[in-house]
Amino acid sequence: MYRLLFALLLIAAAGLPAGKRILIQSSSRQNWVSNDAALARYRAAAGTQADIVVTRSPEEFAREVPNADAIIGGISKELYPQAKKLKWVQTVSAGVEAYSFWPEFVQSNVQLTNCKVVQGPTIADHAFAMLLALTRGLHEYIPNREKREWGSRTSGPENMTELPGMTALVIGAGGIGTQIAQRAHGFGMKIIGVDPQDIPISNYFSEIVPPDRLDEVLPKADVVFVAAPLTPKSERMIASRQFDLMKKGSYFIAVSRGKLYDKQALVKALDSKKLAGAGLDVTDPEPLPKDDSLWNFPNVVITPHVASGAEASNQRRISVIEDNIRRFARGEPLTHTVDKAKGY
Repeated sequence: MYRLLFALLLIAAAGLPAGKRILIQSSSRQNWVSNDAALARYRAAAGTQADIVVTRSPEEFAREVPNADAIIGGISKELYPQAKKLKWVQTVSAGVEAYSFWPEFVQSNVQLTNCKVVQGPTIADHAFAMLLALTRGLHEYIPNREKREWGSRTSGPENMTELPGMTALVIGAGGIGTQIAQRAHGFGMKIIGVDPQDIPISNYFSEIVPPDRLDEVLPKADVVFVAAPLTPKSERMIASRQFDLMKKGSYFIAVSRGKLYDKQALVKALDSKKLAGAGLDVTDPEPLPKDDSLWNFPNVVITPHVASGAEASNQRRISVIEDNIRRFARGEPLTHTVDKAKGY
């Protein structure tokens, strides 16, 4: 009798669907995504419907890819052919350009989600920190600390200025661009947006135009913020012609991807003093080589692609991942989905 019962249990178990496997590659660079506290939240979200599999090395990750139904963090073009069961990839950033230029993935049925919007406040703060460093002369005063020099108090840096009354052009009116516009509005600036989406005018944007009208609005800007995603259409959208169209004495702030602007054209605009300054959290390539000419300009503030860094931003990112794990485990629609054909 017991043997019969055991056999029936085995048959029933064999008929049950296997749990979904969600693969996470842990790394020191992204330990805030896969630390113990975050993993506890992910496992609770997965419940009994999915297994969270954490790998600690690239080799271990590669071994697990063929069995993965979902991957948190991303997958390389080289490993993708092995991911026969893959249904979902969750990136930990807003940018998904690694997949936009990859036809096999774009044309597949694999869902792609990102962390758009969650980084907006932090990156917008960073963009304005760069702008204020330039408009208030901090880029000139901060080096004085090392030399213990007080500097001039009466005249200040030559080009010190204020933001109220300026016009800001925000290229990319999504989650990051909207946060930049909110801050610009708070400083009394007029804001024009550039975006391919049909975004309604808001309290922050006085006007939003499509990318094919970029050249028309560039001459109006005192500050150009680049916050657009990198796609095959947006790559090098700010080139020599666009820098030529900018106002003399304007500022250029880039916080999304370095390949959106032509670096040599930017160098030319700085060298000719067309621009009053630039703030760059993103460059092409990264890291910026030591012999790159951008380092030679005192009116260029450079940070190493850290604009999204903040504990609050990390917690929002973890919450997005946690919620999507819960949804995936239960077969519910995911949030923060990416249109793979558009690249955002």
